[in-house]
Amino acid sequence: MPQHLGHSLKLLKNNLLTLMEYTEQTVDLALQAVADKNYDKAKEVIKSDDKIDEMEVNIEEQCLQLLALHQPVAIDLRFIITTLKVNNDLERIGDLAVNISERALTLSKLDKHDAPFDFTTMASLTRNMLKKAIDSLLNKDVKSAKEVCTADDEVDKINKDMYKQICEKINIHPERTEFYLQYLSTSRHLERIADYATNIAEDVIYMVNGEIVRHNPDLYS
Repeated sequence: MPQHLGHSLKLLKNNLLTLMEYTEQTVDLALQAVADKNYDKAKEVIKSDDKIDEMEVNIEEQCLQLLALHQPVAIDLRFIITTLKVNNDLERIGDLAVNISERALTLSKLDKHDAPFDFTTMASLTRNMLKKAIDSLLNKDVKSAKEVCTADDEVDKINKDMYKQICEKINIHPERTEFYLQYLSTSRHLERIADYATNIAEDVIYMVNGEIVRHNPDLYS
């Protein structure tokens, strides 16, 4: 590998690591904001969005320069392609963290009631999927990546169950409809974060093995 290419790839990896860590922290804070119905934490997440956007643009520009100047091949090329895709997924996850925080802002202003479904479990599963997906990329760990892919079904199931539970709660307490709808929206955003974590995990499998597993769950095993 040419020395200049190696240096540029190292810088790209460091910038991607920074974005991954920052995005993960942002999601954690957004989930805390909903759990605590905390206005200040929610505002902090919303303010972080510009920083994530700036990092995402910077990483994309780095990837395009590497492709144009060095014409990388094999594992280096797969890493750059993976970085481009993961970079976009992380930016979307940051947007979803903002959306969740906006729900927290509304919840902080409403009467305090318990969550209408098992929010803690769904939040924990989603957070763990994102963490494991990021770790699998850092460690080039295909086994962990495949575990993320298979975990997505459980989050989907909770999301479907949640919808039924919220409908039942609204029938019992129609005066709390706005409160329940904030959790409905939060659950859907969590489900989308889990989907993006799965995308990242699938890209790890591609980066390491050169194998495209998207849309083919049989390849997760």
